[in-house]
Amino acid sequence: MTDTYDITIIGGGPAGMFAAFYAGMHNAKTQLVESLAELGGQVNALYPEKTILDVAGFPAVTGRDLIANQQRQLDQFPLTIKTGQAVTNVAAIDDGFAITTAAGTTQTRAVIIAVGNGAFAPRKLNVANAADFEGQHLFYSVRDPEHFRDRDVMVAGGGDAAIDQALMLEKVAKSVTLLHRRDQFRGLAHMVDLLHASTVTVKTPYLIRDLQKTPADQLDVTLKQVGSQDDMTHVTLDDLVVSYGFTADHHALAGWDVDLAEDHRLIAVDSTMATSVPGIYAIGDGVMYPGKQPLIATGYGEAPVAVRDIMTRYFPDRRGPVHSTSLSDRH
Repeated sequence: MTDTYDITIIGGGPAGMFAAFYAGMHNAKTQLVESLAELGGQVNALYPEKTILDVAGFPAVTGRDLIANQQRQLDQFPLTIKTGQAVTNVAAIDDGFAITTAAGTTQTRAVIIAVGNGAFAPRKLNVANAADFEGQHLFYSVRDPEHFRDRDVMVAGGGDAAIDQALMLEKVAKSVTLLHRRDQFRGLAHMVDLLHASTVTVKTPYLIRDLQKTPADQLDVTLKQVGSQDDMTHVTLDDLVVSYGFTADHHALAGWDVDLAEDHRLIAVDSTMATSVPGIYAIGDGVMYPGKQPLIATGYGEAPVAVRDIMTRYFPDRRGPVHSTSLSDRH
């Protein structure tokens, strides 16, 4: 027999995990399907040690701890969680949708898409031999800060992620330099203030032009000053962390049988998080509507809206959500 669910959530990042939790609060039979081997999405896969500042109630929390806490939330309900399974197709059927992965096909009354920016990959350093240093002296994320302890490190980038990584590494590295191609940073004003109050050396406006290995097993980094013809300088480092952002790939969604309307290459939704296909909703960084802010906190707010509309529209005979204060009675 084919398993049948009330709600299928595609994507196990923070927003998808919270949607699953809230579906559990409604006693909905729910499956959560994630293509990666672990839940947590980009936060857990790329920035487990990143300090997150925009979650209410947490002055600061690492990505790893945030996902661990969300996992404990999910453990309160008998949800079906499937990891390591990419959804290869979503097709309309009578009274719902067929969800296909390599492990088989299930049926569901409604779908919540929470895939964020889709399949993601870091924007690579545009230097001919950069790949030769990856995983040794060149990194695109900071998964283990201890690797950088007592080392001379440069972080390249100008956004919040680059600033955050530089400040994180300041606590363990011998020295940290933040390199940006512009004099002005794109990060939030508060993060820029923290940067200028830190011991991180700011070097602008420069671009990385070449990498070479030194006899002492370090990196010789050639920097070119932006706007100059031949103003080159050399810096010797132990490690280089490149934080130029990520490229997103939504090709998996394009291969589904359902055709979702888009807005600026993101899924278009209305105020209930409903897409152009009845029964399919979308939340998180992969959606667009007027005033959208791509924050984890925003995704958390969108999840209950989508779940409530599904329950009201498709399961009007069900009672309302379980009150959070009653959950302690289960233990």
